[in-house]
Amino acid sequence: MFHAARLKLTAWYLLIIMLISVSFSVVIYRVLTVELDRIEQLQSIRQKHLREAVLMMQQGGEDGVVGKVVMPKGEMVSTFFIDPKVIEDTKQRLAWQFFSINFGILALSGVAGYFLAGRTLRPIKEMVEEQDRFVTDASHELRTPLTALRTELEVSIRNTNLSPKETNELLQSNLEEVIHLQHLSDNLTTLAHNKTNNHKKKEKVSLLAIVESALKKVVPQAKKKQITLDNKIADYTLIGEKQSLTELFIILLDNAIKYSEVNKKVTLTAKQTDHHVVITVADQGQGIAKKDLPYIFDRFYRASQSRSKQETSGYGLGLSIAQQIVELHKGTISVSSIVDKGTTFTLRLPIRKVA
Repeated sequence: MFHAARLKLTAWYLLIIMLISVSFSVVIYRVLTVELDRIEQLQSIRQKHLREAVLMMQQGGEDGVVGKVVMPKGEMVSTFFIDPKVIEDTKQRLAWQFFSINFGILALSGVAGYFLAGRTLRPIKEMVEEQDRFVTDASHELRTPLTALRTELEVSIRNTNLSPKETNELLQSNLEEVIHLQHLSDNLTTLAHNKTNNHKKKEKVSLLAIVESALKKVVPQAKKKQITLDNKIADYTLIGEKQSLTELFIILLDNAIKYSEVNKKVTLTAKQTDHHVVITVADQGQGIAKKDLPYIFDRFYRASQSRSKQETSGYGLGLSIAQQIVELHKGTISVSSIVDKGTTFTLRLPIRKVA
């Protein structure tokens, strides 16, 4: 599809370039030939005057003409004239030269146009490929809970002797799958919303207030696993959007708690460097294998080894959303990890006004 589009775009480039080139060539050729015709016409007039002058001189008794003659109005005219055949030959050479130049422009434009068409279509191609990959991944993730729901419902329909306890367990299982589907839908909506609304109005917000708001959301989850949340962040003023920044820290804290064992600690720190604040969220969890680190922010990606030791739910969208929020705030996010030791996410966010 893109190869055909590239060829079509190249053809349009060629058409536009050649229309301009040929138009200029025709205009220039026309101007030059008109000038040559004017010279030829002027030469014809002067030849006529010269012949009249020579005739007058002969009639006056003078012998021959040497060098220059005096025209009736006193104009000095050279006896050197251009052969009309030379002028016609010059016109033909000009036409051939313009044809050669335009042929060269056609060849060069074809190569350049094909290259530029590829560069023009590359972002569109990457976007379409990303969209196709996203749809494929989303469909794959949706298939699992939908299959579980269908299987359980089909079994319950065939079994007419379900006890109240079995019915309650079935409904509870179905409800969990529905919650998972809702969570996936919310994450997909967040990704799409962030991508299409990347010009939200930014204002001065308190980093400490944002972190404390995020901590309140994850405290119940931390208590279940007896995980200590150690907030060592001093207050800094950021320029950003409060709701999305709160969501960013909720994602990172939830991720840290989810992949930590009981009685561990999650530590948050911050320090200022130049016009940025560097924030770290460090856990003492299972860690991430080195081979998984380059892909940890990809959509629907979930580490296959160290983190699979924990029975965790999720669709691998949280860190993608986190990265998207950081980028919308002109910041960066990175990760370092040691298996069985823990993982540290490092944020670098601007604390001065964003232009």
